[in-house]
Amino acid sequence: MSASDQAAAIGAARSDGGSGAGRAGTLALLAFAQLIIALDLNIVFVALPEIGAGLGFSNQTLQWVVSVYTVFTGGFLLFGGRAADLIGQRRMFIFALWLYALSSLLGGLAWSPEVIIIARAVQGIGGAFLFPATLSLVNRLFAEGPERNRALAVWGGAGASGLTIGSLAGGILTGAFGWPSVFYVNVLLAGIAILAAFFVIPRDPARHEHRSFDLAGALTVTAGATLLVFALVQGPEFGWRSPSILWSLALSAISLLAFVVIEARSSDPLMPLRLFRNRSLVAGMAITFLYMATFGTLPYFLTVLFQNVQGFSALQTGLAFLLPSVAIAAGTQLGARWSTRFSTRSSLIGGMIIGAIGTALMIPATTPESSYLALVPGLIVSGIGQGIVWTAMWIAAASGVRHEEQGVASGMASTTLNVGNAIGLAVLIAVANRQVGGLSGTALNNAVTEGMQLAFWLAAAGIVFSILIALVSQPKASDPEP
Repeated sequence: MSASDQAAAIGAARSDGGSGAGRAGTLALLAFAQLIIALDLNIVFVALPEIGAGLGFSNQTLQWVVSVYTVFTGGFLLFGGRAADLIGQRRMFIFALWLYALSSLLGGLAWSPEVIIIARAVQGIGGAFLFPATLSLVNRLFAEGPERNRALAVWGGAGASGLTIGSLAGGILTGAFGWPSVFYVNVLLAGIAILAAFFVIPRDPARHEHRSFDLAGALTVTAGATLLVFALVQGPEFGWRSPSILWSLALSAISLLAFVVIEARSSDPLMPLRLFRNRSLVAGMAITFLYMATFGTLPYFLTVLFQNVQGFSALQTGLAFLLPSVAIAAGTQLGARWSTRFSTRSSLIGGMIIGAIGTALMIPATTPESSYLALVPGLIVSGIGQGIVWTAMWIAAASGVRHEEQGVASGMASTTLNVGNAIGLAVLIAVANRQVGGLSGTALNNAVTEGMQLAFWLAAAGIVFSILIALVSQPKASDPEP
């Protein structure tokens, strides 16, 4: 496609997206899809005990209800991002929602552990297709600069809201209707989004050139990423020296090396290696990795603190996350304003400083005797910092990327997001739990919170390290790469 054809296609897509109510409706649907993704991450956690009892899971195998989703999402993100570029972002958006709806229906009807694990795996693939399609649609339909910054803030705020709604809805639905209801609700939400997509999302631009799909690259990167995330997620459980983990790491390395070789030689690569010359995209990828390796681990430790140490119920835990989620949502709006008024780099650095301070403020209140109120200042400050960075890092990852490569850029940044979460959790959980073996009662609670405090200090240090990444990024991440 020539530059003039590309510009015309983008302009038509944006004009089809409409102005006023039609444009607001498009953004609302994309934000709604992000809310579905975020909701699905948390809604199953609350129902896990009932799922285990109802389907006969053992304590060792129940974790797969969560892990299999993470593994398949992480493995298919880059594949999903490139599919959005080549097949069409609107088409992949609708297809991913269908995967969500059908797999959620299967999950609600599940009659055995194997069936629900398969359903969660397909949900994970749906998430891997939906996330980059949604993000690349935002980047395609809203012009780079203040307009896109505002759209990303709304999109990010919806995701923050979904995390809270997921915890609350999981507790309410499980208590009132049983665990299958946490799956059936996704069928309803995805169905609404599918119907709305046909009316509010503009059609994919016509393509005037044939593009191959690079099957060899897709197979190697999907296999490599899936095996890597599997090893990172299951390593603490299986043991890092277990044969399955060592083989997974070895095969992942081989697959990813083969992928790089294939991409370097391909005339139409799945992931053009020249994208790594875009400093803003590379910085965005590094920051998404560190974001989830630090900020992204906090909800896990807070859930352990609330439920296992301080005795909160599932519903009380969901309510406890309401305040930080509101703070994150507020931070996403602030991140858009800062990025527009100053620069994306300034927003990243400011958000990281605020987030690190807030994380450090939580540490003194992380004890068995502390009250929730003692955590509130840290939760609010950390949440605002998280929201600022969340918006700014996606602005950075999309800056200077051509329209027809927004999907793969989104897939690249969201892959590092997922891998960062797996690595961060594996490392910080290992550090936090190093002295809890053989303990019980008060001694166990004290050891858990001491380990948690160390994990929070390490997370705060990781956030500070992220500032170095932001400092070497281009002065204004909103400026296109030359």
